[in-house]
Amino acid sequence: MGSFDRQKHWENIYQSKRLEEVSWYQPTPKTSLSFLKQFNIPKHTKIIDVGGGDSLLVDHLIDLGYLNITVLDISESALKRARQRLGNRANKVKWLVADAETFVATEQYDFWHDRAAFHFLTEEQEIETYLENAQRSIKSEGILMLGTFSEEGPQKCSGIKIKQYSESTMTALLQRFFEKLKCKSVNHKTPFETIQQFTFCSFRKLQIDLI
Repeated sequence: MGSFDRQKHWENIYQSKRLEEVSWYQPTPKTSLSFLKQFNIPKHTKIIDVGGGDSLLVDHLIDLGYLNITVLDISESALKRARQRLGNRANKVKWLVADAETFVATEQYDFWHDRAAFHFLTEEQEIETYLENAQRSIKSEGILMLGTFSEEGPQKCSGIKIKQYSESTMTALLQRFFEKLKCKSVNHKTPFETIQQFTFCSFRKLQIDLI
């Protein structure tokens, strides 16, 4: 049996479905924006949206005046659609095609945002690699925000199994590298009028280094 080609899968999704036809579509990413506001993230700080695809978070960040935005996704098609939508404003953003699991940053970020990418990593080694890379890629005192399906949420998305998290399981997993700041449960209404239960948590990077 051949190994699963993650990049090919997501290219197919973004080449066959419009923005409003995917379950994660949000006209306004209220939860993500509320975390930014709560922590009073300055406009000049470095923000990365991991697994951002062609979501509208980047549009809102530009509208709010953020000056150093990076969007990362495994799908070139997704990022191309986002750039086309933004037009000339796309030049205000850095676009990176990479797998969220194995991405190794060449710079450090103040705010690492991941809504619904992390929960696609289901193997222990995948999860460990992601977290080690995130720890290295976030500045001292930087913020990590993760949004995943909760234990009451779906077990699959786009035909792929995901890993569900509660506040306690997510906190326990990240405690080696990060201090929990805030968690909340969110019901996301999809374009298909269904409800998906999410766990959103924010963390601050601990003052430790990998040996």
